[in-house]
Amino acid sequence: MSFLRLAQLRGVLRTQNTWTGHRLLSDQARAIIDKAVKAQPVVLFMKGTPETPQCGFSRAVIQALDLQGVPPTKLQTYNVLADPELRTGIKEYSNWPTIPQLYVNGEFVGGCDIIMSMHQNGELEALLTKEKVIDEPEKSQ
Repeated sequence: MSFLRLAQLRGVLRTQNTWTGHRLLSDQARAIIDKAVKAQPVVLFMKGTPETPQCGFSRAVIQALDLQGVPPTKLQTYNVLADPELRTGIKEYSNWPTIPQLYVNGEFVGGCDIIMSMHQNGELEALLTKEKVIDEPEKSQ
């Protein structure tokens, strides 16, 4: 059973905000997602798995992380297609409407467009180095 489904069954996931029409995460559901985004230094909520991404955006982010040299031991992925409550909950948690979503050391970095831009301009490498996810690149002599 999914962690968000368990929270919902316990009545901790509020169903509707009558003023806005949006679901609201309870404090308990938020705490469960907080724990998930801090499970590893790099956490990716994606469609599919790293081995079999189910959308091009998820595949692109996985490829960027691979090219950056993120070790598998420092990466945790969650397949939102396997857990509809997680798919909705993570969007509410981050206030970001799309999947994939990347977190580094518990902080939301962005979705595919942001990650690809950061990868191309060197900001992703700098962030992963600063956060001690990857080693500093060797300087050519």
